[in-house]
Formats: sequence, structure tokens, C-alpha cells
Amino acid sequence: MTQRKSFGSDNHAGVHPAILQAIMDANQGDAVSYGADERTEQVAARLREVFGAEDAFLVPNGSGANVLGLSLLLGRHEGVICAESAHIYTDECGAPERLIGTKLLAVPSPDGKITPEGIAVYLAGRGDDHRSQPGVVAVTQPTEMGTCYALAELRKITDFCRASDLRVYLDGARLGNAAVGLDCSLAELAECADVLSFGGTKNGAMGAEALIVMRSGLAEDVPYQRKQLAQHTSKMRFVAAQFGALLAGDLWHANAAHANAMARRLAEGVADVDGVDVVHPVQANAVFARLDPRHVAALQQEWYFHVWDERDSVVRWMAAFDTTEADVDAFLASIRTTASP
Repeated sequence: MTQRKSFGSDNHAGVHPAILQAIMDANQGDAVSYGADERTEQVAARLREVFGAEDAFLVPNGSGANVLGLSLLLGRHEGVICAESAHIYTDECGAPERLIGTKLLAVPSPDGKITPEGIAVYLAGRGDDHRSQPGVVAVTQPTEMGTCYALAELRKITDFCRASDLRVYLDGARLGNAAVGLDCSLAELAECADVLSFGGTKNGAMGAEALIVMRSGLAEDVPYQRKQLAQHTSKMRFVAAQFGALLAGDLWHANAAHANAMARRLAEGVADVDGVDVVHPVQANAVFARLDPRHVAALQQEWYFHVWDERDSVVRWMAAFDTTEADVDAFLASIRTTASP
């Protein structure tokens, strides 16, 4: 295969030069381990400020952030209501079930979103000791379909959950893309959750996620549960350095804005191509499109991307912080050539 820019995932992108430089800067001399260093303390304080949070903790990967976040909110007998497309349900190899012993209760979600009406279906079994009792609602922002909950939609879910004695966890692996897409602050999104993650890895970092604790009284348990769940890395200064760079001058925002813009450019570029149908609104950095299986196979001879739904021949094209206009235009040229009669 000719070496081309991957449209398979924003995880395929390299590391932003400013973040690499921050890691190099952190590699000078010794520092106290396990997050007791000055750099980590400063980054945690900055995250608390940005989110208006009770506290903030760093972890090395997104699945770990999700499992840790859920563990803070769940009783031993409680389950998690989530979209059937949620990453925790489809792509984490049963990590929540195995590591924290919870049951995932999936809600149909054609556009990636769940609603209070969908959540309510699982509340009918409350009080029945034969059933896992729903305790947490997990939402992904943006969703796995590239759609974003509007703030009003999130607030409606939050209000319903609080009235129903449910806690809210927000999987924010691409939270920066959502904030840019909605033109809102990270704090406005965080207000809609008890605990959330803020992803750096998909936004130019090497491997860095933050767990943001909004609800009072939960933060004191994090150090112990983070250690038990193998998310407490000894050389934490290098994780902190990545977030330090992302927060400096709002690099996270610039990276996410660029990725979103490249996804829009791609979606707009295929809008008039016969045989290509964009199937979800492009609200972050993902484009989901339906095209003939023959065209998919032909394009994959030259370009890397994922087939999302083989039965319906829906593919996912992802833009990243380092996707260029030239990358998008070259891909568009290939799509037009391949899809033409």
C-alpha cells in the first residue's frame, strides 16, 4: 500500500511537536515518582481551574480512565446504563465487567445518543434483587458516531438522572472536539457529569488522559482505586508534561478545531459525489459514509480507514490534529475517481 495519511483513527496520528518538546523538557534530572512532583501538582491545579472541578487525576490510557471513573460512582450491586455503541460496551474487552464487576445495560442508539426515555426502560427493575440495579448512566461526548450531545440534551439527561438517583459518567476521550463543535467551554460540559474523562491521546498527546471529579466527596478514593486498577504510573511527570503542553495557550482547542475542520472539509467534498452518502451529522472529527462495497475495497488498496458497519457498507473516516488540507483533497480525489460510474 502506498504510504498515505491514515483516515482510520486519530490514534494513528503522531505526537504534536510541542508535546514532544514538553516531554523532553520533563526529562531533565530526577523528579519524585507517582505524581508527587511539582509538574504534576501544577497540571492538576490547572485542570481543576479549567473544569471548575473538585479534583483532577492523570492516567495513561482511556480505558483505564473509564474503568476508574465508573468505579468511583458504582455500588457493588449496580450496573451502568450506556448506549449500545458505547466504547465501554463494544471496544474495551469487557474491562468494566472484569475489573469492577459491573453489568453494562445497553440502550439502542442509532445516532450514538441515549435519552431519558431510553434510560427509563432499565428503571423498571429497581427493587428486584434478581436484577442488577442501575446506578450510573455513561454518555460519550462526542458519541462513537461522531455526533455531539447539545448542552440542552446533556442537561436534560443530567436532570433526569439526578431526579432518579443515578450518577453520570462522561467518556470524554474526544471532549476537546465536542467543546469546539458546540462552541462551549470544557466547564460547561463538565457541569453535566459527576465524573468525566478528558482525553489527550486522540488530540496530539503520546498517551495521557485526565479523570475529572466534579461531585464532592469522591476524590479521596481516587488514589487508592487508581492504584488498584493499575493506572498509577510511576513516572507521572511525563503524563503531566503532555497535559501541560495541551493546556498551554489552549493547544487542545487548536488541535481539536483543526481536526474538526478537516472532517468538515471531507464531508463537504463528498456531498456531491454520486454513490457516497454521509449518514450522520459531522459535528466533531469523524465522517461516517455509506458507499458501494466495491468502492470501499478499491479505496482501501490505497488508503487506510475502517469499515464501521459491513452489512450496510458504512465506513468511518477520522481526521486528526495533523491532517492537512492536501491530505483531505488527495483522499477526495481518490473517492471521486473510485466512485465515478
